[in-house]
Amino acid sequence: MDNRIDSTALLSQLRVMADQAGIPPVSEQPATRVGESPFTSLLENSLQAVNVRQQSAARLTEAFELGDPSVDLAQVSIEMQKARIAFEALSQVRNKVIAAYQEIMNMSV
Repeated sequence: MDNRIDSTALLSQLRVMADQAGIPPVSEQPATRVGESPFTSLLENSLQAVNVRQQSAARLTEAFELGDPSVDLAQVSIEMQKARIAFEALSQVRNKVIAAYQEIMNMSV
């Protein structure tokens, strides 16, 4: 069983998920802080985007529950599913990063 991680495929998947989450490519982002890698800023922006999506879904849900006529059930359901999928994608990225870290730590020098 080959447990090697293809860094090119992982980076490609991260870029696709960032694009789907509405996060601009690293080259379009403002300069990072001193000592911060582009990956760190990408991860931070991804976390913020998922948080914003979840907060938006929560606001729509609350508005629907309070009887706001401008919010319909379909809109609430779609936003909740988008928030769930964004969170699941972020969780999968986290799992891949942890697996890569564990593999690196298990390498003999």
